[in-house]
Amino acid sequence: MKNHDLVEKVEYKEIIVEKRPLKNDKGEKVEGLCNYWIWLNNPTQYNSYTTAAVKEIILAFRQASCDRSAVAVVFTAVGDKAFCTGGNTKEYAEYYAGNPQEYKQYMRLFNDMVTTILLCDKPVINRVNGLRVGGGQEIGMACDFSVAADTARFGQAGPKHGSAPDGGSTDFLHLYVGFGHAMKSCTLCEQWSAHEAMRIGLLNDIVPVMKNKKGEYIANPYVNLHEYDQWGRPIFGTMKEGAAKDEAKQVAAQCTVDMSMLDEKVNEWCYRLALTMPDCLIKTIESLRKKKLEHWQQNCETNRSWLALNMMTEARAGFRAFNEGPKHNREVDFLKLRRALGQAHPWNDELIKEIMPKG
Repeated sequence: MKNHDLVEKVEYKEIIVEKRPLKNDKGEKVEGLCNYWIWLNNPTQYNSYTTAAVKEIILAFRQASCDRSAVAVVFTAVGDKAFCTGGNTKEYAEYYAGNPQEYKQYMRLFNDMVTTILLCDKPVINRVNGLRVGGGQEIGMACDFSVAADTARFGQAGPKHGSAPDGGSTDFLHLYVGFGHAMKSCTLCEQWSAHEAMRIGLLNDIVPVMKNKKGEYIANPYVNLHEYDQWGRPIFGTMKEGAAKDEAKQVAAQCTVDMSMLDEKVNEWCYRLALTMPDCLIKTIESLRKKKLEHWQQNCETNRSWLALNMMTEARAGFRAFNEGPKHNREVDFLKLRRALGQAHPWNDELIKEIMPKG
């Protein structure tokens, strides 16, 4: 057989790549068939991807694409806090901020990563083990299916931290949830719970991952599941606040996190996909992917150029604020910035210093 891998042998250092046996509906291994599990492995920084990790993700998806025995690709991350929060803000702030020519080269890699996911010759399942925010939301939506822990949260961060969600969200999000939800998420950067994301069409499945002292799975205690507002409208899926949030915190403190049901659900999806004609399956997926690709390929290059130039102004300030600011305040002073720009203040070091978070 011919070898069609892009690179003969890859030593993965930033991510984890493993071939796991396909399992049937009884949990038994299926002889001769596997799934590729690609893991982001930067849990201390919420699985944000570095430049080096992006390169490895591209190669891993190409490798999975060429494996004749693979049924599906599972794209996930280490830990229970985050699938991915996007690009590594430390690297952004300390290297790319103020270097648009360098960031444009980085964005070539990022664009290739998203495109490689969209062109994978296998179905791609995003196993969402926690936060899926910013660029993490974008690479998650590039996948074909999303199966999430019910503790996961979803959203954008760009306009809060000096960027625009042009790495895929402005292309993909409205296809999942409609224009109104997409507009609100991309601009205000308010997060959805997994229950809310499931309700509005972003996800294919969610499962509980928290166990009480009896060893029983319970629904995410931080989420309203049967509440109504003052007008009697359901507020299913919204995050609890105030005293209700404090009570939820006490419940959560008595629980442990167990991702085994999430893994079982992902394996179930892989097996269901295996019980189809392989060429007919991928052709159907490719036909549906065209809706994403139509937007993505039309916009990704001009977005790349703008995002690079933005590293001289708002991104330069926003990423530095996130990287250097105190834990409780990692955003610039938006109102001070708007007042300064209203007086035609130039984008310079003085302005950036003035709007940095204090403390």
